[in-house]
Amino acid sequence: MRVLVVIGTRPEAIKMAPVIRELLRREDSIEVRVCLTAQHRELLDQVIRLFTLPVDHDLDVMAPDQSITQVTTSVLTGLGRVLAAARPEIVLVHGDTTTSFAAALAAFYQKIPVGHVEAGLRTYTRYSPFPEEMNRRLCDALCTYHYAPTAGARENLLREHLLPEHIVVTGNTVIDALLHTAAQPCTFTDPVLEGLGRERRLLLVTAHRRESFGAPFRAICTAIRDLVARHEDLEVVYPVHPNPQVQRTVYEMLAGIERVHLVEPLEYLPFVHLMKKSHLILTDSGGIQEEAPSLRKPVLVMREVTERPEAVAAGVVQLVGVAYDAIVKGVERLLGDEGAYRRMASGANPYGDGHASARIAEHLAGLQ
Repeated sequence: MRVLVVIGTRPEAIKMAPVIRELLRREDSIEVRVCLTAQHRELLDQVIRLFTLPVDHDLDVMAPDQSITQVTTSVLTGLGRVLAAARPEIVLVHGDTTTSFAAALAAFYQKIPVGHVEAGLRTYTRYSPFPEEMNRRLCDALCTYHYAPTAGARENLLREHLLPEHIVVTGNTVIDALLHTAAQPCTFTDPVLEGLGRERRLLLVTAHRRESFGAPFRAICTAIRDLVARHEDLEVVYPVHPNPQVQRTVYEMLAGIERVHLVEPLEYLPFVHLMKKSHLILTDSGGIQEEAPSLRKPVLVMREVTERPEAVAAGVVQLVGVAYDAIVKGVERLLGDEGAYRRMASGANPYGDGHASARIAEHLAGLQ
């Protein structure tokens, strides 16, 4: 079976790396090829190097200040040519990126079945997260096979009348990648990062969502600034996303503040070890909601809704939104209430056991 795996961003690469490795192990029955769209360039390449993934096609679509429309049309056109030449029997995409939606559409146009890894997540709020919610819904509508990470995601797909025999509950492949990476040794090349978390409690921050640009993002930065001022035993590390709108606001409001460390985006290995060093995590990332509970780190999510409600229900993730007061209150509760912190840190991760990739590979092998 000829399988083409399409990835465009760092999160996709992290979550698809263990799938690719599992497929490569089955070379007697599966011929796997990898196509990068490079919707993100440097961040994606970091993960390709870490997991030593093969690359057979590279569309290299990234351009400065590119719009969603530009990404969509570039991927659709470029991947159309790759599919026509390679003629895979199935295409694999991941999650909710513009790459995944455009790749699924390109394959649909050529009547090639698509398997969707991490299918079925929903907020049912059209513009939150934007454009990811609609990317994922449209992708599921275009795909033939759906690899749902949880029973809840499967129920979402069934409610949308997708075929039950084409839905497989696998767990989330990010746990496979996380456990592999967390077990590897890591020494930070930056002495500042190496020393974090030794004398003070470390708050790890990531924030980059488009729907938060503008006033919400300024509220996030103000909350971070004031939390550090009010808690002498707290320090913050914030790997700043390369999006120019994120960079402008963050450096304008937080640069030069004592105990706030603004750093370049980290490669996946040091980032996982930074999560391990942290006391708690403040984020708007989807992947971190899945990863951090396996490291016993409480997660406060700066979003109004999440397509990952299982972690909220399990008590290991809390939604705090993007309002200043709610962010400050959420962080200070975990800094001051040891019992609340312990309950979040000790909860079970609902997203998998580290064997999701093997289940996906086994399903694909069984399609022949």
